[in-house]
Amino acid sequence: MLPMQQLTRPDGTPVRVLVVDDEVNIAELLSMALRYEGWDLQMAHNGTDAVATARDFRPDAVVLDIMLPDFDGLEVLRRMRADGNDVPVLFLTAKDAVEDRIAGLTAGGDDYVTKPFSLEEVVARLRGLIRRGGTAAQADAGNMLVVGDLTLDEDSHEVHRAGDEISLTATEFELLRFLMRNPRRVLSKAQILDRVWQYDFGGQANVVELYISYLRKKVDAGREPMIHTMRGAGYVLKPAG
Repeated sequence: MLPMQQLTRPDGTPVRVLVVDDEVNIAELLSMALRYEGWDLQMAHNGTDAVATARDFRPDAVVLDIMLPDFDGLEVLRRMRADGNDVPVLFLTAKDAVEDRIAGLTAGGDDYVTKPFSLEEVVARLRGLIRRGGTAAQADAGNMLVVGDLTLDEDSHEVHRAGDEISLTATEFELLRFLMRNPRRVLSKAQILDRVWQYDFGGQANVVELYISYLRKKVDAGREPMIHTMRGAGYVLKPAG
């Protein structure tokens, strides 16, 4: 099967991905599959090396195992974010409990896959995260969305409300973009899951609630609310007032 259209950085250089897994064979298998996409790869096998490599390599996405020998992936992510690195993160976990999956997203991760996984699934999830993160060159970017005093630049990924800049993660940005492309329209949790995450979360609609709460804290904090819950129906974004 031919590979999908290659993603590159805006300057034409290969997308950079950091793979973090203490199981060397899994890390190497993932790296081989991602190099097939034409991407530049670095590997780390523990938390300490992962943080250092992320700092030096400045990846466009990270595949991060939650279980590591020195400290876990959640701590790796915390330290990366403390370094000012907002790169999209795809968690790998061998755990099936919903609480463990949600913990990774709550910590600031953008997506997860549960071991055992298919390489095709990991590649597909990463392509989505990289596109949403704005690090890949795309022909259809360049639109400005405006709802009330809220603006979103699809090209630069800058978001402002009443002139104040709002910093969003890749997934928060994609969720807000979907809401802003459908102002005054009630969007169900199923619609949001399908558009933002592009796959079925297995009925875990509380992920939508989680990210809506993140957006409210950033977009509506100290201001008249724009994001509203329509009980039993979904969510709607509309101008304040």
